[in-house]
Amino acid sequence: MENIHWYPGHIAKAEKKLKEQINIVDVVIEVIDARIPASSMYPDIEKLIKGKPRLILLNKSDLADNSQTILWCKLIKNKTDCVVMATNANDNKDLSKILNKVTELGQDKIIALVKKGLLPRAVRVMVVGMPNVGKSSIINKLIKKSKTKTGAKAGITREQQWVKINPKVDLLDTPGIIPLKLEDQNKAYKLAFVDSIGENAYDIEAVASKFIEDMNIIYPDLLKEYYKVDDEVNIETIALKRNWIVSGAKADTKRAAQNILNDFRLGRLGKLTLDKYE
Repeated sequence: MENIHWYPGHIAKAEKKLKEQINIVDVVIEVIDARIPASSMYPDIEKLIKGKPRLILLNKSDLADNSQTILWCKLIKNKTDCVVMATNANDNKDLSKILNKVTELGQDKIIALVKKGLLPRAVRVMVVGMPNVGKSSIINKLIKKSKTKTGAKAGITREQQWVKINPKVDLLDTPGIIPLKLEDQNKAYKLAFVDSIGENAYDIEAVASKFIEDMNIIYPDLLKEYYKVDDEVNIETIALKRNWIVSGAKADTKRAAQNILNDFRLGRLGKLTLDKYE
C-alpha cells in the first residue's frame, strides 16, 4: 500500500487559530463524516477544545448506511459522553433539535455569568471538524437565509464575525478546521476516499485500488454488480467494462480511478459506511 503524505505548512497556524476561536465560544459542534465516523474524528479533540461542552454531528448521513449510523451514534455517545446526532446539510427537519441542544449545553456558562453579576447573553457556538466533512454546509444550515450577521463582539478579535441564529444562540460564521496529521495510513486512505485530503497528496489509482479492496471486504459483490464486471473487480476490469480506454485499447486506469471515487462520493454506489461497527 502506497503511503499518503500530506504535511501542509499551515498546520501550526491552523492549530493556533483554532485555539483562539475555542477560547471565545461556550459550545463546540464537532462535525464528522457519517461514512467514516472513526476515521474523521480527531483523536485529541478533548485536549483541543479544553473541556467545552460538545455536540457531535454525524454529517452526510444521507450517504451512509442507516443501520451503521445508528450503531455509531450509540458507540460515540458511550465513548465520549457527548450528545451525538446524525444529520445532513440538505434536510432542516432536525434544525430546532440541534439548536435546542446547543442552548442546553451552554446554559451552565450563562448561569455562571449571571452569578458574577453580568447580564445573560446568547450561547456562543462554533463548528469544528476535519477538512471537507461539511462544516460550512452545517453553518449554512444553521444560519439559513433569513439570519443576519451581528458583527464583532466587544473584546473579541475583529475578524470573528457572529450570526444571531435566534435570541439564545450566536454562531461564529467561520468553521474551525482541525488540521490533519496522517500518522495512521488506513485512516488516511479513508479520508482520501471521502475527499478530505487534497489529491496532490496521493496517487489516485492507489487510493481507488484501496477503496475497491475495502469495498470487496465490507460490501462483497456490490462493485461487481454496479459495474457489471464478470472477472475480478479492479480498476482495469472496471475501466474496460466502461470502455474507458487509451491508445492501444488499454484501460484508462486514471480515468477509471477518478470515476470510481466520484461514484462513491456522490452516493451513486448506495448508502455506504466504510468504518464498520462490529
